[in-house]
Amino acid sequence: MTNYLKPAAMLLLLLTLITGVIYPALVTALAQWFFTEQANGSLIRDEQGQLIGSALIGQSFSDPKYFWGRPSATAPYAYNAAASSGSNLGPTNPALTDAVAARIQALKEADPGNKSPVPVDLVTSSGSGLDPHISLAAAEYQLKRIAKVRNMDETRLRELANAHLEPRQWSVFGEPRINVLKLNLALDQAGL
Repeated sequence: MTNYLKPAAMLLLLLTLITGVIYPALVTALAQWFFTEQANGSLIRDEQGQLIGSALIGQSFSDPKYFWGRPSATAPYAYNAAASSGSNLGPTNPALTDAVAARIQALKEADPGNKSPVPVDLVTSSGSGLDPHISLAAAEYQLKRIAKVRNMDETRLRELANAHLEPRQWSVFGEPRINVLKLNLALDQAGL
């Protein structure tokens, strides 16, 4: 029996060393070497080096002078990265219908003069509940409100939003999108 246990234990030890120590250390080192920003969470810092957030996780903006992102489906608070999940509500679920109606109402109350249709990404959460991006249509929908609150030219605001438009990944996947945190930081830095 010891003839079988000794090779099995040695193999277990060897595979544990390879898959539990060497491989993770190698992958971590390669990620740090070639993809430093992504491996460290795509963190965004201000001029003083203070951490503001991550380009990969949405943040809650409710002040009318900022662009608002997609609603978050995380609990116990919005954009909780430790609780990433979708709402898991189907299209015929009354709770989803009520939530979307309430979000549309809140957008209409924030900008009563806006008669444009509300883009879907402003009233529905993403699959992760943490999406940091909005569509160009969602940014366009909010332009008048922000320009009015900030007392600025709508054309200048539109140019700033277009300057932050990220293309499809590898020109194929996804849709063009705008990172809400980066755009709002640019608004503040421009003094607008």
